[in-house]
Amino acid sequence: MSLVVVGSVAFDTIETPFGKVERVLGGAGTYIGLAASSFDIEPKLISVVGNDFLEKDLEMLKNKQINTIGIQQKADEKSFFWKGRYSNNMNHRESLATELNVLGEFDPIVPKSYQGAEYLMLGNLSPVVQRKVIERMEKRPKLIVMDTMNFWMDIMIDELHQTISLVDVLTINDEEARQLSGEYSLLTAAQKILAMGPKYLIIKKGEHGALLFDKENIFSAPALLLEKVVDPTGAGDTFAGGFIGYLAQCQDISFESMKTAVIVASAVASCGVEHFGVEGMKKVTIDKIKNRVKQFVAIVKFDSKLKI
Repeated sequence: MSLVVVGSVAFDTIETPFGKVERVLGGAGTYIGLAASSFDIEPKLISVVGNDFLEKDLEMLKNKQINTIGIQQKADEKSFFWKGRYSNNMNHRESLATELNVLGEFDPIVPKSYQGAEYLMLGNLSPVVQRKVIERMEKRPKLIVMDTMNFWMDIMIDELHQTISLVDVLTINDEEARQLSGEYSLLTAAQKILAMGPKYLIIKKGEHGALLFDKENIFSAPALLLEKVVDPTGAGDTFAGGFIGYLAQCQDISFESMKTAVIVASAVASCGVEHFGVEGMKKVTIDKIKNRVKQFVAIVKFDSKLKI
């Protein structure tokens, strides 16, 4: 049940109505890896960092049972950096700075020990980089999950379409689903996106939950109501990590199993947004995830015997 994760390992400066943190550990690969490591697996991370990357952060990843030999370090460059600000409406953020640095020319290397992995999670990166990793796997994993965003739809839509056609599961948010498909109805959008190649599609709706589609079935999952959301920066990435981490552990990639994985992923993501940066994910335990899943079950359970 080996899992390879591809994504950025970065520094973030984040400002929300609850405070501000400077140059904390972030990046899609970091969030995904930490979320997936909550399960009984060892995520194998492929990424790149600069000479400013901190040894204590690398040790933290190792201590969370994340295999880091696939992280390249460039001695003469800086790590990817993002700075953003959230308004009182935490669904919207303003990007104040994006410095690609080492990600600008990132050429992913798949270590020999990573070959043969059954699961591959492509975190939000250039679709060209994502496709290179697929092509460099000597044996195709039995499940490839891909995350992407509207930025790539704006600047390299043809490359994005090519990579989407190679994956099994695509995860995007509702705004991105509408942009990618050109349709406002999420049902119609899903049908068009599934025709692009993936077998399954997850549309994330933030505080309104998530939708899972294949060509015959739809599953709608709620979001867990939280007393306080401190920092939603890595929510989509932790969702992705929880989703594929659960599937890799249970070794079942049926639609029914994916329904459960969506709930588990939402539970994992809910743990992360209660703290700045990756602090929430560093504290996650499998017992905490199980308790949150129980809360999901409680809020949707009802007597289906209608009396009308």
